[in-house]
Amino acid sequence: MKAITIDKLSKSYGKNKVLDNVSLEIETGEFYCLLGPNGSGKTTLSSIIAGIRRADSGKVRILDKDIEEVKEMIGYIPQENFSDPNLSGSENLMYFAKMLGKEKEGRKELIEEIIKKIGLEKEAGKRVSKYSGGMKKRLELATILFPGIDIMILDEPTTGLDPSARRNFFSYIKKIKRDSTTIFLISHIGSDAELATKVGLIDEGKIIAEDSPEKLKQTSGLNNTVTIETLTKNDEIKNILSGFSCDKEVIELGSGYRIFTEESAEIIPKIVRQVESGGNKVLKISASSPSIEDVFFKLTGKIVKEIED
Repeated sequence: MKAITIDKLSKSYGKNKVLDNVSLEIETGEFYCLLGPNGSGKTTLSSIIAGIRRADSGKVRILDKDIEEVKEMIGYIPQENFSDPNLSGSENLMYFAKMLGKEKEGRKELIEEIIKKIGLEKEAGKRVSKYSGGMKKRLELATILFPGIDIMILDEPTTGLDPSARRNFFSYIKKIKRDSTTIFLISHIGSDAELATKVGLIDEGKIIAEDSPEKLKQTSGLNNTVTIETLTKNDEIKNILSGFSCDKEVIELGSGYRIFTEESAEIIPKIVRQVESGGNKVLKISASSPSIEDVFFKLTGKIVKEIED
């Protein structure tokens, strides 16, 4: 049985078509990441799957049923924090337990068990206003750990977290995931997609590619990448790098550039010599195999972040 089935889904806001005939299937127990830049339609899609918004046309089936029949089996974490800052962590979870109709008897023990799973035992009695960003995200993750929730929809759950907090968040995801639990992750960060078992790339409301992270990279036809960080950025450096790029393309990054090449190890010292011979300073240079970010750029000409700033 498919956990999520989407068939020819479309959604517009006025004249702006944000989803254009989207179809996809997600297997039960799969960790699926929908990756795309801001404005690509991914948040609208996740909110329709969660039953918060309605599509203009097309169908969504959850566990082969209409959304309204299985809403209590769907856990949804939006991008914005939703826990009450004036309540403690335990009080927030007690509120959600009541909303979900959990029996009063055993409710306290259930919440204590969930708090232990997310590692907030010491902070459970504190007001959420005193929590760090990472702790708030873990608390909100706890709201979808109640028994009976089989599909987790996470919309940009690590936005605003530093790299360490992001890693910790996903380590908790892996720790709590049951074999039958399906995770649908929305992200604009390439490294998030690397964690999934299957990735869908979305741009301008359309799914443009879909497969495991490794297969997407293998079939992309991309070569190795060289990333160079320079003290300054100018056309002279870009011209030098285009001579080493196998397709003459130079991707401009925040602090430097990236190119695709067949022989990255051999050309690194040559790049450094040529760039610095013109009076420019190389701060850092490294080679790596293609990333999901590189695949997305090749297909769309647009950049999704490799990591969160």
